[in-house]
Amino acid sequence: MEDTDLLFTLLAKIAVIASMASIALRPNFAKRLFLSERRSILQRFELAMLFGAVFASGTCVRLTLGYRAADVGLEGAFVSGLVGGYVPGVVTGLFVALPAIGMNPPLEWASLPLLVGVGALGGLLRALAPDPEDVWRFSPFFLFSILAWARRSVPPSRGAFQAALLACCVGIEFIRTGIAHSFERQGLLFSLYGPDAELHSLTVALAYVATVMGIGLTLKVWNDTRNEWKIENQQRLLAEARLMNLTRQINPHFLFNTLNSVASLIRTNPEQARQMIYRLSAILRRLLRKQDAFVPLRDEVSMVDDYLQIELVRFAGRLRIEKNIEPGTAEALIPNMVLQPIIENSIKHGIGPKVGQGTIRLNTALRSGRVQIEVEDDGVGIPHEQMPEVFQKGVGLSNVHERLLVLFGNDFRFTVEPREGGGVRVRVQIPELRELANRSGGQPDPAAAGRPVEAGAT
Repeated sequence: MEDTDLLFTLLAKIAVIASMASIALRPNFAKRLFLSERRSILQRFELAMLFGAVFASGTCVRLTLGYRAADVGLEGAFVSGLVGGYVPGVVTGLFVALPAIGMNPPLEWASLPLLVGVGALGGLLRALAPDPEDVWRFSPFFLFSILAWARRSVPPSRGAFQAALLACCVGIEFIRTGIAHSFERQGLLFSLYGPDAELHSLTVALAYVATVMGIGLTLKVWNDTRNEWKIENQQRLLAEARLMNLTRQINPHFLFNTLNSVASLIRTNPEQARQMIYRLSAILRRLLRKQDAFVPLRDEVSMVDDYLQIELVRFAGRLRIEKNIEPGTAEALIPNMVLQPIIENSIKHGIGPKVGQGTIRLNTALRSGRVQIEVEDDGVGIPHEQMPEVFQKGVGLSNVHERLLVLFGNDFRFTVEPREGGGVRVRVQIPELRELANRSGGQPDPAAAGRPVEAGAT
Protein backbone atom coordinates (compact mmCIF):
# COMPACT_ATOMS: atom_id res chain seq x y z
CA MET A 1 0.00 0.00 0.00
CA GLU A 2 1.23 3.48 -0.85
CA ASP A 3 1.02 6.57 1.34
CA THR A 4 -1.64 8.16 -0.86
CA ASP A 5 -3.85 5.06 -0.78
CA LEU A 6 -3.66 4.87 3.01
CA LEU A 7 -4.48 8.56 3.39
CA PHE A 8 -7.63 8.22 1.30
CA THR A 9 -8.54 5.10 3.27
CA LEU A 10 -8.13 6.93 6.56
CA LEU A 11 -10.30 9.82 5.36
CA ALA A 12 -12.99 7.38 4.27
CA LYS A 13 -12.72 5.62 7.64
CA ILE A 14 -13.43 8.86 9.52
CA ALA A 15 -16.41 9.58 7.26
CA VAL A 16 -17.79 6.06 7.83
CA ILE A 17 -17.57 6.24 11.62
CA ALA A 18 -19.25 9.67 11.60
CA SER A 19 -22.09 8.19 9.51
CA MET A 20 -22.44 5.23 11.86
CA ALA A 21 -22.55 7.57 14.84
CA SER A 22 -25.44 9.42 13.20
CA ILE A 23 -27.26 6.18 12.38
CA ALA A 24 -27.10 5.13 16.05
CA LEU A 25 -29.21 8.18 16.91
CA ARG A 26 -32.06 7.32 14.54
CA PRO A 27 -34.12 4.77 16.56
CA ASN A 28 -36.90 6.24 18.66
CA PHE A 29 -35.57 4.73 21.87
CA ALA A 30 -32.06 6.18 21.36
CA LYS A 31 -33.07 9.51 22.88
CA ARG A 32 -34.13 7.87 26.12
CA LEU A 33 -30.91 5.84 26.35
CA PHE A 34 -28.50 8.66 25.51
CA LEU A 35 -30.05 11.19 27.89
CA SER A 36 -29.84 8.91 30.91
CA GLU A 37 -26.45 8.51 32.58
CA ARG A 38 -27.76 5.98 35.10
CA ARG A 39 -29.25 3.06 33.20
CA SER A 40 -30.92 -0.14 34.31
CA ILE A 41 -29.58 -3.53 33.22
CA LEU A 42 -32.28 -3.72 30.54
CA GLN A 43 -31.35 -0.27 29.22
CA ARG A 44 -27.68 -1.26 29.09
CA PHE A 45 -28.54 -4.28 26.99
CA GLU A 46 -30.73 -2.12 24.73
CA LEU A 47 -27.78 0.23 24.27
CA ALA A 48 -25.51 -2.75 23.63
CA MET A 49 -27.86 -4.10 20.94
CA LEU A 50 -27.99 -0.68 19.30
CA PHE A 51 -24.22 -0.16 19.26
CA GLY A 52 -23.52 -3.77 18.33
CA ALA A 53 -25.87 -3.71 15.33
CA VAL A 54 -24.52 -0.40 14.05
CA PHE A 55 -20.79 -1.08 14.36
CA ALA A 56 -21.00 -4.76 13.37
CA SER A 57 -22.50 -3.63 10.06
CA GLY A 58 -19.08 -2.10 9.25
CA THR A 59 -17.42 -5.47 9.59
CA CYS A 60 -20.09 -7.09 7.41
CA VAL A 61 -19.56 -4.48 4.68
CA ARG A 62 -15.81 -4.96 4.79
CA LEU A 63 -16.08 -8.74 4.56
CA THR A 64 -18.64 -8.56 1.75
CA LEU A 65 -17.17 -5.81 -0.40
CA GLY A 66 -13.60 -5.64 0.76
CA TYR A 67 -14.08 -1.97 1.67
CA ARG A 68 -11.25 -1.59 4.14
CA ALA A 69 -12.20 1.79 5.58
CA ALA A 70 -15.48 0.39 6.91
CA ASP A 71 -13.70 -1.51 9.70
CA VAL A 72 -14.35 0.69 12.70
CA GLY A 73 -14.89 -2.14 15.17
CA LEU A 74 -12.06 -1.11 17.49
CA GLU A 75 -13.30 2.46 17.76
CA GLY A 76 -16.93 1.28 18.04
CA ALA A 77 -16.26 -1.14 20.91
CA PHE A 78 -14.16 1.41 22.80
CA VAL A 79 -16.61 4.31 22.46
CA SER A 80 -19.54 1.99 23.36
CA GLY A 81 -17.81 1.20 26.64
CA LEU A 82 -17.09 4.89 27.25
CA VAL A 83 -20.71 5.89 26.75
CA GLY A 84 -22.58 2.88 28.11
CA GLY A 85 -20.24 1.10 30.49
CA TYR A 86 -18.97 -2.47 30.65
CA VAL A 87 -22.04 -4.24 29.27
CA PRO A 88 -22.46 -2.19 26.05
CA GLY A 89 -18.69 -2.16 25.52
CA VAL A 90 -18.22 -5.92 25.87
CA VAL A 91 -21.37 -6.83 23.91
CA THR A 92 -20.49 -4.42 21.09
CA GLY A 93 -16.98 -5.89 20.88
CA LEU A 94 -18.53 -9.37 20.67
CA PHE A 95 -20.96 -8.33 17.94
CA VAL A 96 -18.25 -6.64 15.87
CA ALA A 97 -15.97 -9.69 16.03
CA LEU A 98 -18.59 -12.35 15.27
CA PRO A 99 -19.12 -11.73 11.51
CA ALA A 100 -15.48 -12.55 10.69
CA ILE A 101 -15.31 -15.48 13.08
CA GLY A 102 -18.51 -16.87 11.59
CA MET A 103 -16.98 -17.08 8.11
CA ASN A 104 -16.07 -20.43 6.62
CA PRO A 105 -13.21 -20.88 7.33
CA PRO A 106 -13.17 -18.64 10.42
CA LEU A 107 -11.20 -15.41 10.02
CA GLU A 108 -9.65 -12.91 12.41
CA TRP A 109 -10.56 -14.87 15.53
CA ALA A 110 -8.00 -12.88 17.53
CA SER A 111 -10.28 -9.89 17.12
CA LEU A 112 -12.76 -11.42 19.60
CA PRO A 113 -10.62 -11.12 22.76
CA LEU A 114 -9.16 -7.82 21.53
CA LEU A 115 -12.48 -6.09 20.84
CA VAL A 116 -14.14 -7.47 23.98
CA GLY A 117 -11.15 -6.26 26.00
CA VAL A 118 -11.24 -2.84 24.33
CA GLY A 119 -14.97 -2.52 25.13
CA ALA A 120 -14.26 -3.43 28.76
CA LEU A 121 -11.43 -0.86 28.81
CA GLY A 122 -13.89 1.81 27.69
CA GLY A 123 -16.25 0.79 30.50
CA LEU A 124 -13.37 0.97 33.01
CA LEU A 125 -12.45 4.49 31.90
CA ARG A 126 -16.08 5.54 32.24
CA ALA A 127 -16.14 4.17 35.80
CA LEU A 128 -12.92 6.06 36.62
CA ALA A 129 -14.09 9.37 35.18
CA PRO A 130 -14.28 12.14 37.84
CA ASP A 131 -17.56 13.21 36.25
CA PRO A 132 -19.62 11.30 33.63
CA GLU A 133 -19.63 14.50 31.56
CA ASP A 134 -15.84 14.24 31.22
CA VAL A 135 -16.35 11.37 28.77
CA TRP A 136 -18.38 13.65 26.50
CA ARG A 137 -15.75 16.40 26.65
CA PHE A 138 -13.21 14.34 24.71
CA SER A 139 -12.68 16.12 21.40
CA PRO A 140 -11.45 14.91 18.00
CA PHE A 141 -9.35 18.08 17.95
CA PHE A 142 -7.15 16.79 20.73
CA LEU A 143 -4.30 19.18 19.94
CA PHE A 144 -6.39 22.02 21.32
CA SER A 145 -7.11 19.94 24.41
CA ILE A 146 -3.38 19.40 24.93
CA LEU A 147 -2.81 23.15 24.74
CA ALA A 148 -5.57 23.70 27.31
CA TRP A 149 -3.96 21.17 29.65
CA ALA A 150 -0.57 22.78 29.19
CA ARG A 151 -2.03 26.18 30.09
CA ARG A 152 -3.78 24.63 33.08
CA SER A 153 -7.08 26.12 32.00
CA VAL A 154 -8.91 22.94 33.00
CA PRO A 155 -9.07 21.28 36.44
CA PRO A 156 -6.16 18.84 37.05
CA SER A 157 -8.49 15.83 37.51
CA ARG A 158 -10.24 16.54 34.23
CA GLY A 159 -6.96 17.09 32.41
CA ALA A 160 -5.54 13.83 33.79
CA PHE A 161 -8.61 11.90 32.67
CA GLN A 162 -8.53 13.41 29.18
CA ALA A 163 -4.81 12.58 28.93
CA ALA A 164 -5.52 8.99 30.01
CA LEU A 165 -8.31 8.73 27.45
CA LEU A 166 -6.01 9.99 24.69
CA ALA A 167 -3.29 7.55 25.73
CA CYS A 168 -5.78 4.66 25.61
CA CYS A 169 -6.90 5.64 22.09
CA VAL A 170 -3.29 5.55 20.89
CA GLY A 171 -2.56 2.40 22.90
CA ILE A 172 -5.39 0.29 21.49
CA GLU A 173 -4.37 1.18 17.93
CA PHE A 174 -0.77 0.25 18.78
CA ILE A 175 -1.92 -3.12 20.16
CA ARG A 176 -4.07 -3.84 17.11
CA THR A 177 -1.26 -2.98 14.70
CA GLY A 178 1.27 -5.00 16.72
CA ILE A 179 -0.90 -8.13 16.83
CA ALA A 180 -1.87 -7.87 13.16
CA HIS A 181 1.74 -7.46 12.04
CA SER A 182 3.06 -10.22 14.30
CA PHE A 183 0.57 -12.80 13.05
CA GLU A 184 -0.19 -11.47 9.59
CA ARG A 185 0.40 -14.74 7.77
CA GLN A 186 -2.18 -16.51 9.91
CA GLY A 187 -4.66 -13.69 9.31
CA LEU A 188 -5.59 -13.43 12.96
CA LEU A 189 -6.47 -9.76 12.89
CA PHE A 190 -7.37 -7.18 10.29
CA SER A 191 -5.06 -4.23 9.67
CA LEU A 192 -5.13 -1.40 7.16
CA TYR A 193 -1.51 -2.04 6.19
CA GLY A 194 0.98 -4.86 6.57
CA PRO A 195 4.50 -4.85 8.07
CA ASP A 196 6.07 -4.81 4.61
CA ALA A 197 4.22 -1.70 3.46
CA GLU A 198 6.60 1.08 2.48
CA LEU A 199 5.01 3.97 4.30
CA HIS A 200 6.37 7.24 5.54
CA SER A 201 6.51 7.53 9.34
CA LEU A 202 4.16 10.53 9.16
CA THR A 203 1.59 8.43 7.30
CA VAL A 204 1.79 5.74 9.98
CA ALA A 205 1.32 8.43 12.63
CA LEU A 206 -1.79 9.60 10.79
CA ALA A 207 -3.26 6.11 11.19
CA TYR A 208 -3.09 6.64 14.95
CA VAL A 209 -4.53 10.13 14.58
CA ALA A 210 -7.44 8.68 12.57
CA THR A 211 -8.27 6.30 15.43
CA VAL A 212 -8.26 9.15 17.96
CA MET A 213 -10.34 11.34 15.65
CA GLY A 214 -12.79 8.52 14.95
CA ILE A 215 -13.43 8.04 18.68
CA GLY A 216 -13.55 11.78 19.37
CA LEU A 217 -15.81 12.48 16.39
CA THR A 218 -18.28 9.80 17.46
CA LEU A 219 -18.47 11.29 20.94
CA LYS A 220 -18.89 14.79 19.52
CA VAL A 221 -21.72 13.78 17.16
CA TRP A 222 -23.53 12.03 19.99
CA ASN A 223 -22.90 14.82 22.48
CA ASP A 224 -24.10 17.57 20.13
CA THR A 225 -27.34 15.69 19.50
CA ARG A 226 -27.61 14.87 23.20
CA ASN A 227 -27.29 18.55 24.08
CA GLU A 228 -30.01 19.42 21.55
CA TRP A 229 -32.29 16.84 23.16
CA LYS A 230 -31.53 18.29 26.59
CA ILE A 231 -32.42 21.78 25.40
CA GLU A 232 -35.68 20.46 23.91
CA ASN A 233 -36.54 18.75 27.20
CA GLN A 234 -35.72 21.89 29.18
CA GLN A 235 -37.91 23.97 26.90
CA ARG A 236 -40.73 21.45 27.25
CA LEU A 237 -40.42 21.39 31.05
CA LEU A 238 -40.27 25.18 31.11
CA ALA A 239 -43.42 25.38 28.99
CA GLU A 240 -45.18 22.87 31.28
CA ALA A 241 -44.16 24.83 34.39
CA ARG A 242 -45.27 28.07 32.77
CA LEU A 243 -48.61 26.53 31.78
CA MET A 244 -49.18 25.15 35.26
CA ASN A 245 -48.38 28.51 36.78
CA LEU A 246 -50.85 30.22 34.46
CA THR A 247 -53.54 27.66 35.28
CA ARG A 248 -53.02 28.21 38.99
CA GLN A 249 -53.42 31.94 38.48
CA ILE A 250 -56.96 31.35 37.26
CA ASN A 251 -58.14 29.15 40.12
CA PRO A 252 -57.79 31.69 43.01
CA HIS A 253 -59.23 34.44 40.80
CA PHE A 254 -62.29 32.33 40.04
CA LEU A 255 -62.60 31.08 43.62
CA PHE A 256 -62.58 34.51 45.26
CA ASN A 257 -65.16 35.92 42.85
CA THR A 258 -67.47 32.98 43.49
CA LEU A 259 -67.09 33.17 47.27
CA ASN A 260 -68.11 36.81 47.15
CA SER A 261 -71.31 35.75 45.40
CA VAL A 262 -71.97 33.10 48.05
CA ALA A 263 -71.30 35.56 50.88
CA SER A 264 -73.96 37.94 49.57
CA LEU A 265 -76.67 35.26 49.92
CA ILE A 266 -75.80 33.63 53.24
CA ARG A 267 -78.04 35.95 55.30
CA THR A 268 -80.74 36.77 52.77
CA ASN A 269 -81.36 33.32 51.27
CA PRO A 270 -79.62 30.43 53.09
CA GLU A 271 -81.15 27.76 50.82
CA GLN A 272 -79.82 29.39 47.69
CA ALA A 273 -76.50 29.89 49.44
CA ARG A 274 -76.46 26.16 50.20
CA GLN A 275 -77.13 25.33 46.54
CA MET A 276 -74.35 27.69 45.49
CA ILE A 277 -71.92 26.07 47.92
CA TYR A 278 -72.90 22.67 46.50
CA ARG A 279 -72.14 23.93 42.97
CA LEU A 280 -68.93 25.50 44.19
CA SER A 281 -67.82 22.23 45.79
CA ALA A 282 -68.41 20.43 42.48
CA ILE A 283 -66.23 22.99 40.71
CA LEU A 284 -63.48 22.83 43.34
CA ARG A 285 -63.54 19.03 43.24
CA ARG A 286 -62.84 19.21 39.53
CA LEU A 287 -60.13 21.83 39.94
CA LEU A 288 -58.34 19.83 42.63
CA ARG A 289 -58.05 16.79 40.41
CA LYS A 290 -54.91 16.29 38.33
CA GLN A 291 -55.17 18.93 35.66
CA ASP A 292 -54.62 17.88 32.07
CA ALA A 293 -53.52 20.37 29.46
CA PHE A 294 -56.51 19.34 27.31
CA VAL A 295 -60.02 18.19 28.15
CA PRO A 296 -63.04 17.34 25.98
CA LEU A 297 -65.24 20.33 25.24
CA ARG A 298 -68.19 18.65 26.96
CA ASP A 299 -66.25 18.58 30.27
CA GLU A 300 -65.40 22.25 29.95
CA VAL A 301 -69.04 23.10 29.18
CA SER A 302 -70.17 21.04 32.19
CA MET A 303 -67.90 23.05 34.46
CA VAL A 304 -69.15 26.29 32.94
CA ASP A 305 -72.72 25.15 33.63
CA ASP A 306 -71.91 24.78 37.34
CA TYR A 307 -70.35 28.22 37.35
CA LEU A 308 -73.30 29.79 35.53
CA GLN A 309 -75.80 28.25 37.97
CA ILE A 310 -74.05 30.21 40.70
CA GLU A 311 -74.08 33.40 38.65
CA LEU A 312 -77.76 32.98 37.71
CA VAL A 313 -78.65 33.02 41.41
CA ARG A 314 -76.49 36.05 42.07
CA PHE A 315 -77.98 38.06 39.19
CA ALA A 316 -81.57 37.15 40.17
CA GLY A 317 -83.09 36.96 36.70
CA ARG A 318 -80.91 39.57 35.07
CA LEU A 319 -78.77 36.96 33.30
CA ARG A 320 -79.76 34.71 30.40
CA ILE A 321 -77.63 31.94 28.89
CA GLU A 322 -77.93 30.68 25.32
CA LYS A 323 -75.84 27.73 24.09
CA ASN A 324 -75.42 26.34 20.61
CA ILE A 325 -73.03 23.38 20.84
CA GLU A 326 -72.70 22.01 17.31
CA PRO A 327 -72.87 18.19 17.10
CA GLY A 328 -69.39 16.73 16.81
CA THR A 329 -67.66 19.37 18.89
CA ALA A 330 -68.41 17.82 22.29
CA GLU A 331 -65.52 15.34 22.03
CA ALA A 332 -63.04 17.81 20.56
CA LEU A 333 -60.16 18.63 22.90
CA ILE A 334 -59.64 22.17 24.08
CA PRO A 335 -57.22 23.64 26.65
CA ASN A 336 -58.38 23.16 30.21
CA MET A 337 -60.03 26.20 31.88
CA VAL A 338 -60.30 28.23 28.68
CA LEU A 339 -64.07 28.83 28.59
CA GLN A 340 -64.78 29.77 32.19
CA PRO A 341 -62.43 32.81 32.34
CA ILE A 342 -63.89 34.18 29.10
CA ILE A 343 -67.47 33.82 30.32
CA GLU A 344 -66.57 35.19 33.74
CA ASN A 345 -64.98 38.21 32.05
CA SER A 346 -68.19 38.80 30.02
CA ILE A 347 -70.34 38.63 33.14
CA LYS A 348 -68.08 40.78 35.29
CA HIS A 349 -67.26 43.54 32.79
CA GLY A 350 -70.19 43.29 30.38
CA ILE A 351 -73.39 42.14 32.09
CA GLY A 352 -72.55 43.25 35.64
CA PRO A 353 -72.41 47.01 34.97
CA LYS A 354 -75.41 46.89 32.61
CA VAL A 355 -78.82 48.10 33.70
CA GLY A 356 -81.46 45.47 32.99
CA GLN A 357 -81.17 41.96 31.59
CA GLY A 358 -78.11 40.67 29.80
CA THR A 359 -77.43 37.61 27.65
CA ILE A 360 -74.36 35.39 27.26
CA ARG A 361 -74.21 33.27 24.10
CA LEU A 362 -71.86 30.30 23.65
CA ASN A 363 -71.44 28.86 20.14
CA THR A 364 -69.11 26.08 19.02
CA ALA A 365 -68.40 24.70 15.56
CA LEU A 366 -65.91 22.63 13.55
CA ARG A 367 -64.63 24.19 10.35
CA SER A 368 -61.80 22.85 8.16
CA GLY A 369 -60.21 20.81 10.91
CA ARG A 370 -60.33 23.60 13.49
CA VAL A 371 -62.44 24.07 16.60
CA GLN A 372 -64.19 27.44 16.74
CA ILE A 373 -65.55 28.79 20.01
CA GLU A 374 -67.48 32.05 20.24
CA VAL A 375 -68.61 33.78 23.43
CA GLU A 376 -70.58 36.99 23.08
CA ASP A 377 -72.50 39.25 25.42
CA ASP A 378 -74.79 42.24 25.01
CA GLY A 379 -73.31 44.12 27.94
CA VAL A 380 -71.76 47.56 28.18
CA GLY A 381 -68.86 46.61 25.89
CA ILE A 382 -65.29 47.84 25.84
CA PRO A 383 -64.38 51.39 24.81
CA HIS A 384 -62.69 51.48 21.43
CA GLU A 385 -59.53 53.10 22.83
CA GLN A 386 -59.09 50.25 25.35
CA MET A 387 -59.24 47.46 22.75
CA PRO A 388 -55.46 47.39 22.09
CA GLU A 389 -54.86 46.82 25.82
CA VAL A 390 -57.46 44.11 26.34
CA PHE A 391 -54.83 41.36 26.77
CA GLN A 392 -52.65 43.39 29.09
CA LYS A 393 -55.26 44.22 31.75
CA GLY A 394 -56.91 41.84 34.15
CA VAL A 395 -56.38 38.15 34.73
CA GLY A 396 -58.98 36.32 32.64
CA LEU A 397 -58.40 37.12 28.97
CA SER A 398 -54.67 37.77 29.31
CA ASN A 399 -54.24 34.43 31.06
CA VAL A 400 -56.18 32.51 28.42
CA HIS A 401 -54.20 34.24 25.67
CA GLU A 402 -50.91 33.37 27.37
CA ARG A 403 -51.83 29.71 27.79
CA LEU A 404 -52.94 29.41 24.17
CA LEU A 405 -49.62 30.92 23.15
CA VAL A 406 -47.70 28.37 25.27
CA LEU A 407 -49.70 25.44 23.92
CA PHE A 408 -50.04 26.33 20.24
CA GLY A 409 -47.36 28.87 19.39
CA ASN A 410 -48.78 30.78 16.42
CA ASP A 411 -51.23 28.05 15.43
CA PHE A 412 -54.31 29.63 16.98
CA ARG A 413 -56.53 32.69 16.75
CA PHE A 414 -57.91 34.64 19.69
CA THR A 415 -59.82 37.85 18.98
CA VAL A 416 -61.85 40.27 21.04
CA GLU A 417 -64.06 42.67 19.08
CA PRO A 418 -67.00 45.00 19.67
CA ARG A 419 -70.38 43.43 18.93
CA GLU A 420 -72.88 45.21 16.75
CA GLY A 421 -75.67 46.42 18.98
CA GLY A 422 -73.46 46.55 22.06
CA GLY A 423 -71.32 44.12 23.97
CA VAL A 424 -68.25 42.10 23.10
CA ARG A 425 -67.59 39.02 20.98
CA VAL A 426 -64.65 36.73 21.86
CA ARG A 427 -63.56 34.16 19.29
CA VAL A 428 -61.11 31.29 19.82
CA GLN A 429 -59.95 29.08 16.97
CA ILE A 430 -57.57 26.16 17.60
CA PRO A 431 -56.56 22.96 15.74
CA GLU A 432 -58.94 20.05 16.14
CA LEU A 433 -57.48 17.43 18.48
CA ARG A 434 -59.22 14.13 19.10
CA GLU A 435 -56.74 12.08 21.15
CA LEU A 436 -55.82 13.03 24.69
CA ALA A 437 -52.12 12.25 24.20
CA ASN A 438 -50.73 14.92 26.49
CA ARG A 439 -51.79 13.79 29.94
CA SER A 440 -48.64 15.32 31.46
CA GLY A 441 -49.49 18.80 30.26
CA GLY A 442 -47.02 18.90 27.37
CA GLN A 443 -47.45 20.80 24.15
CA PRO A 444 -49.66 19.32 21.43
CA ASP A 445 -48.67 18.69 17.86
CA PRO A 446 -51.43 20.41 15.85
CA ALA A 447 -52.19 18.81 12.54
CA ALA A 448 -52.22 21.94 10.46
CA ALA A 449 -50.84 25.43 10.48
CA GLY A 450 -53.27 28.11 11.56
CA ARG A 451 -53.53 31.83 11.34
CA PRO A 452 -51.31 34.10 13.43
CA VAL A 453 -52.26 35.31 16.88
CA GLU A 454 -54.46 38.34 16.98
CA ALA A 455 -54.14 40.22 20.24
CA GLY A 456 -57.59 41.71 19.98
CA ALA A 457 -59.37 42.99 16.89
CA THR A 458 -60.19 46.59 16.27
